[in-house]
Amino acid sequence: MLAARTKGGIAMKKPLLQVEGLKKHFVSQKGFSKRSKQIVKAVDGISFDIQAGETFGLVGESGCGKSTTGRMIMQMLEATEGTVTFDGRRMDTVSGQELKKARKDFQMIFQDPYASLNPRMTVRDIIAEPLIVHRLEEGKGIDQRVYELLDTVGLPKKAAERYPHEFSGGQRQRIGIARALAVKPKLIIADEPVSALDVSIQSQVLNLLKDLQDEFDLTYLFIAHDLSVVDFISDRIAVMYLGNIVEIGERDDVIQNPQHPYTKALLSAVPVPDPRAKRERIVLEGDLPSPSNPPSGCPFHTRCPFAWDRCKNEVPKLQRGKESSQLASCHLLDG
Repeated sequence: MLAARTKGGIAMKKPLLQVEGLKKHFVSQKGFSKRSKQIVKAVDGISFDIQAGETFGLVGESGCGKSTTGRMIMQMLEATEGTVTFDGRRMDTVSGQELKKARKDFQMIFQDPYASLNPRMTVRDIIAEPLIVHRLEEGKGIDQRVYELLDTVGLPKKAAERYPHEFSGGQRQRIGIARALAVKPKLIIADEPVSALDVSIQSQVLNLLKDLQDEFDLTYLFIAHDLSVVDFISDRIAVMYLGNIVEIGERDDVIQNPQHPYTKALLSAVPVPDPRAKRERIVLEGDLPSPSNPPSGCPFHTRCPFAWDRCKNEVPKLQRGKESSQLASCHLLDG
């Protein structure tokens, strides 16, 4: 487990969320007879914690295991190994009605704001559903709460009687946010919440999420593939590659002084707003390896421009470099 974080030399409070050694391995059948099986290591032993009130960004290429991690935390997927502890309680020890009750404190905003909303339900019914399921409101109180939530996310009262297809992508995502807020959660897992939106709308939704965090004292796990988005909203950042966390630390440390070659490559791809500024682009060779057949040693060595023999045979540990405060899993930090 990672060492407890401190601020100003004073130990911080116990994390709201603790993830330790989390793994998710899928078993798939292949071949015409489907007799042979292969194990897909979607998430392969990650650990991190999130303090109450902070935004923790989880970033990486598509297929690296980010969304699978979010779904395991939500208990939508059962972990193969490892633990998820929320607010001091091991989530793998609860089920049925206990899990239903616990879910009130952690909610999810999904990537596709259309697919995540029932097209046959009005906005009123979509937002009211968690209120009814958790018995938080009844009668006219339900409608009043729905109108309050719509106003909170910047939508008019009349939106309650309309259907999801009558809204734009950004408006639909606001409906999804209102639904997540309905039960007054402590933690919201935002799974690529702006990736399906136009760039101009992305900033509006991101600013809304920031405002809501300040207003309702929310904690976010923000999942994205765009490092510039994660940089804007996060307090700390973890970079994932092929089911593993390869770098983790405070946002400014990771963005301004990246230690892992993969993080450097991701940053080099972020557009620079100044057209006169130049940034050396790091182009990774080859494709992302299959999680069903990951490379030996360092999982990144097949694409790393600095790889050497040790990288092919020995898995690097998350460690601090001599001139950094964040952790990174790279043998170059030993030098």
